[in-house]
Amino acid sequence: MKLIIRTLFIIVCSLTVLNCNSQKKESFQPKVVYQSNDLTITQISENSYEHTSYLKTQDFGNVSCNGLIVRNNNETIIFDTTTKDKSSEELIQWVTGTLNCKIKAIIPTHFHEDCLGGLKAFDDHHIPSYASVKTVELAKEHHVTVPKNSFNDAMVLKLGNKDVIARFFGEGHTKDNVIGYFPSENIMFGGCLIKEINATKGYLGDANVTAWSGTVEKIKKQYPNVKIIIPGHGDYGNSKLLEYTINLFKTK
Repeated sequence: MKLIIRTLFIIVCSLTVLNCNSQKKESFQPKVVYQSNDLTITQISENSYEHTSYLKTQDFGNVSCNGLIVRNNNETIIFDTTTKDKSSEELIQWVTGTLNCKIKAIIPTHFHEDCLGGLKAFDDHHIPSYASVKTVELAKEHHVTVPKNSFNDAMVLKLGNKDVIARFFGEGHTKDNVIGYFPSENIMFGGCLIKEINATKGYLGDANVTAWSGTVEKIKKQYPNVKIIIPGHGDYGNSKLLEYTINLFKTK
C-alpha cells in the first residue's frame, strides 16, 4: 500500500513540474537583447532571435528589415543577412561573442538587398552560405554577392540534433523567395513573401502577384501548427499573417 501511495506521489509531482515548465515556455516574454543605430536583436523564444536592420529606399523611406537566428546548444543558423556589411559584422560579433555560439550557416531567402546585402561580411568570416538555385542565378545576374552553396526546392540542415528547414513553395514577392522553419519551436521566417498585419502590397517590381496567394496557401497547409511567423518587414505574429497575406493578394 505504501509503495502505491509513493508511486502516485511521484507521478503527481512529475506532472506538476511538467505543467509548470509548459506554462513557462508558453509565457515567454520577448525582449530586446542588443540595440545600436544599425541593428536590433530581439529574443522571441527560448532559442530564437529576430534581427532587424534598416534600408533607405526611394519609394518607402527608411525600412526596417527582419531576419531570424535559431539556436541549439552552441550553434546557430541565420536566415537573411542584415542590409549592409557593417551591421552584418555587428550581428556576427554578437552571435559569436555575446551569445557564444558558432554560426553554422547563413541562408538568404531571396536576392534583394534586404536579404543578402551583408553577405560579404559572412564570407569574410568563412561562414557557409546557402540559397535557392534561383537566388544564386539572380544574384549573379544582378552582380551582387553570390551565396556559395545552392539547393533546389528544399534543404534541411542539422543544428545539433534539431532540423532547420529552408523551402521554396512558389513565386510571390520574387521568383526565388523561400521560407525558413524551425520545427522544434514552430517558428517560421516568412521573409518578404509574408506580410505583417495591415501592411500594403509593398514593392512589386520582381513580384508574381497572380501566384502569391496560392504560394502562401501551400505554406499554410504544410505548417498548420506554426506559432510565430516573422515577416520580412514589420511586426511578427502568428498564423494570421498567412491569412492576411493570402487575402491581400487574392485575385477574383
